[in-house]
Amino acid sequence: QVQLVESGGGLVQAGGSLRLACRASKNTFGVSGIGWYRQAPGKQREAVAISRKDGSMYTLDSVKGRITLSRDNGKNMVYLQMNNLKPASTAVYYCFLLDGRTTSWGPGTQVTVSS
Repeated sequence: QVQLVESGGGLVQAGGSLRLACRASKNTFGVSGIGWYRQAPGKQREAVAISRKDGSMYTLDSVKGRITLSRDNGKNMVYLQMNNLKPASTAVYYCFLLDGRTTSWGPGTQVTVSS
């Protein structure tokens, strides 16, 4: 199992920006998938941005153009730059890693966007 720790969440006004970071306890190079999910109040958890082993990227349609996922495998880090944040972005954001058939989750970091 991989331990994941998120940071960078907080309270931001609509239109503002945040950069989330996730540090993994193991080498992130070559993992099946790594990225971010979120769960808004009263909603199901949904994938926001996932980097796949084959080099492809999944991005949630509602955040396309406003988020950028990046990786630094040398530091075992994955980042989520979020710009032009909207109140609908309010959620707990979870770092996600898939290594073969094993899924790992961070404890989550709260992002709150006020109008």
